[in-house]
Amino acid sequence: MSKVHQALTADSKEEQAPAEDNSITLTRGAEVLEEVNQELEGFGNRLLTKIRPLGWECELNPPVFRQYDAWGQRVDHIVTCSAWKRMKEIAAEEGLIAEAYERRYSNWSRVHQAVKLYLFSTASGGFNCPLAMTDGAAKVIESLGVPASLKNAFDHLTSRDPRKFWTSGQWMTERRGGSDVANGTETVARKQPDGTYHLHGFKWFTSAADSDMALTLARIEDAEGHVKQGSGGLSLFFLRVQDEEEKLNGIQVQRLKDKLGTRQMATAELWLNGAKAELISAEGRGVASISNMLNITRIHNVIGAVASMRRMISLSRQYALKRVVFGKLLKDHPLHMQTIARMEVQTRGAFLLLMEMARLLGLAETNMASEQDQLLLRLLVPVAKLYTGKQASAIAIEAMESFGGQGYMEDTGLPVIVRDTLVLSIWEGTTNVLSLDVLRSLTKSQGQVMAVFFSTVQNKLELASSSAELQPAVQWVQDAAGRLARFCQGAASEGAVPMELAARDFSYSLARIYAGALLIEHAARPGSSCVDVCAAQRWCRQELCPVAAELGNGSYSAEESSLDSALVYAGSPAGCDSDRAALQCCLCSDGVFLVVPPQELQPWLTLPNSAPG
Repeated sequence: MSKVHQALTADSKEEQAPAEDNSITLTRGAEVLEEVNQELEGFGNRLLTKIRPLGWECELNPPVFRQYDAWGQRVDHIVTCSAWKRMKEIAAEEGLIAEAYERRYSNWSRVHQAVKLYLFSTASGGFNCPLAMTDGAAKVIESLGVPASLKNAFDHLTSRDPRKFWTSGQWMTERRGGSDVANGTETVARKQPDGTYHLHGFKWFTSAADSDMALTLARIEDAEGHVKQGSGGLSLFFLRVQDEEEKLNGIQVQRLKDKLGTRQMATAELWLNGAKAELISAEGRGVASISNMLNITRIHNVIGAVASMRRMISLSRQYALKRVVFGKLLKDHPLHMQTIARMEVQTRGAFLLLMEMARLLGLAETNMASEQDQLLLRLLVPVAKLYTGKQASAIAIEAMESFGGQGYMEDTGLPVIVRDTLVLSIWEGTTNVLSLDVLRSLTKSQGQVMAVFFSTVQNKLELASSSAELQPAVQWVQDAAGRLARFCQGAASEGAVPMELAARDFSYSLARIYAGALLIEHAARPGSSCVDVCAAQRWCRQELCPVAAELGNGSYSAEESSLDSALVYAGSPAGCDSDRAALQCCLCSDGVFLVVPPQELQPWLTLPNSAPG
């Protein structure tokens, strides 16, 4: 938690300009830190004693779809267990959404919320997903200025009262497209005499279908029944799932999805047959209006990814302290400890990426963010989401393997974590979709975002200028940043196709370089430990800039280059963990992480002629 402490106290000696909406200033950092510590300690106790057992009950009692009642009347009732309902109450009581909008800690409120959600995630029995969409919906409404017609909904979404708290759905995916909402959305909206709209269409994938409300996209029909195609024809609507009589609001449930994981949560196919809704965006501005929701849900996705990594490593570490094999504890086997240490370094980098995004979001929401901060946040959200989604899947599988055959047994709970983790590279945009979004952020800013990226990385590295231990890591990051800058200059003359082919490794390079700078910054702070220094060193030994591996002859093939570098790295002395003190620290704290390309954690050695996906 030292990084969180640092974040919450960093500006305690500086006067901050008060933000709008009753935000407060932080002038007494020590008192705030003590208050937050006590709250998190109490929350941790509740997680262990109350919340985690409820989460397991949610896994054992997934939702059931009851289409008809005893008399043959269609009711389309999604039945959830009592533990799921109790989880909703706890989310309200703990202010897991409210915390971000009350802004008790000014620009640090998002950091505080992120920490609580990070602790809550793997114990929540899947309830972290509806909370992500609820937070996103609240953010959209706030960004619209909380119009009078949505004030009631906003108050419910941000309430601490379990009797009033609402969750929200995010109904975007239709049969013709997932991320391609511009071409895949067929739902139409027909205006009614009272100014409301009736929605007609089919939503193919609706998570948390038992939510109280939803935001959804649809195309408005004109008087002749025509609609405008493309993203310019999409508008954003608010609707209640049930009407005043607690009957479905012009909605029919076709079925619940049979998913690989996240089985605790009801995901459904829904027919909208005249669902009453309110237009909340300007006509044709639905995609732009819902973008705030996507940013928030992607940050929540990162929270879930980092939390799952931490949970699996914690379990693996505890097992290593107890399991005896070949005459000694697993912790006394150097190769096993090397594996845990590598996972630890990866998780440290991911955690710091998460905290950095939360810090920047908090600045933006309290009008304290500079233009550079806003550009950096726009870049880091897709970068962190795509990278941590891949990290989480790889580490979950690696950690499960550390238990041997027992890790494959359902009653250990480990397969549940693995299944639920695998969706994190798919939710809120796949790796390739988000890699292209990263390129859009460059285009939209006319390259300014990269200038901000490089200057921010350099500023963080300068904090370690007096540390001899960190100089090799600093040099590695500087070299990688230089290669990335040269790649950007060269790519500008290569055309769109090579850059698109390079988009994934370009995004990986951004994630690795920035996380390396964060780890160095963290290790350079007063009071840092040898483990912090070791983590920074080990992260920076990996290939930090895979995108610069190969660009030539009008084609891009950095995937092969990345695989080659991973093979070289895996067999080099730099891949050996010789620091016994640091390895031992991996056993007794949740503080360290991993320094190896995500590919090394997957069975790529069996695929000599192809790169990992």
